[in-house]
Amino acid sequence: MSDAETTYTPPKIWTWDKGSGGKFANINRPVSGPTHDMDRPVGKHPFQLYSLATPNGVKATVMFEELLERGHTGAEYDAWLINIQEGGQFSSGFVEVNPNSKIPALMDESGETPVRLFESGAILVHLAEKFGEFLPTDPAKRAETMAWLFWQMGSAPYLGGGFGHFYAYAPEKFEYPINRFAMEAKRQLDVLDKRLADNEYLAGDEYTTADIAVWPWYGVLAMGKIYDSAEFLQVHTYTNVVRWAEQIAKRPAVIRGRKVNCAWGPPEDQLHERHDASDFETKTQDKIG
Repeated sequence: MSDAETTYTPPKIWTWDKGSGGKFANINRPVSGPTHDMDRPVGKHPFQLYSLATPNGVKATVMFEELLERGHTGAEYDAWLINIQEGGQFSSGFVEVNPNSKIPALMDESGETPVRLFESGAILVHLAEKFGEFLPTDPAKRAETMAWLFWQMGSAPYLGGGFGHFYAYAPEKFEYPINRFAMEAKRQLDVLDKRLADNEYLAGDEYTTADIAVWPWYGVLAMGKIYDSAEFLQVHTYTNVVRWAEQIAKRPAVIRGRKVNCAWGPPEDQLHERHDASDFETKTQDKIG
């Protein structure tokens, strides 16, 4: 292939090509705001979650299930499925909760004044502080937890939007972006592996919001369950990350949380909506389907 065929010269002014973007071309656009009117559904519980079981969505549902596992009945929640492939995140009701049109989005209606929350890290911190769980009160441990939480928020775009997009979803495969983001994904795995060599969890000996945030991305990657990239990235060589990932995957709350708002995979792993703990026994998709 000639250089002319492989080299891209940016135009003087960028214009939107609606046909570009590969698998997610139909949901990516350079403007914000709703595309259609639709009220957001509201259930009976104090928390209304609007999400999908992507890595960012799993953070929120695992957090809720962990809180319920510890006996916080005030953390009961309704989880509504937002189908991002069909543009559910651009409904007027969803945009009122998250003007950025990304899942997850949460309404906390437990107090006199409803509170809206968007960005998965903000949701985790809000819930941790509200219920006094998974965020240490010791200043040093809290700082370590927050550092790893924000590390994940800053690094996920390299893994998801960078490596995941160009390796798994881009309509064409090109060497430079795949190599660039594979290098960064492996560097981040190495950062985690060295941290977990001497620590059971990311913040030390305590399971925290940092683990809840990082695990759906890098833990699932280390177990070979995302982007079909386990061999390519040689994830098995990061033995400490694998140990940590498999340990967290066995937690009952994590097992439940991964199912909520999941609309793919084996039927037993899908719970399209969650409105009560009993929904895990009588699948919500059976009720609505």
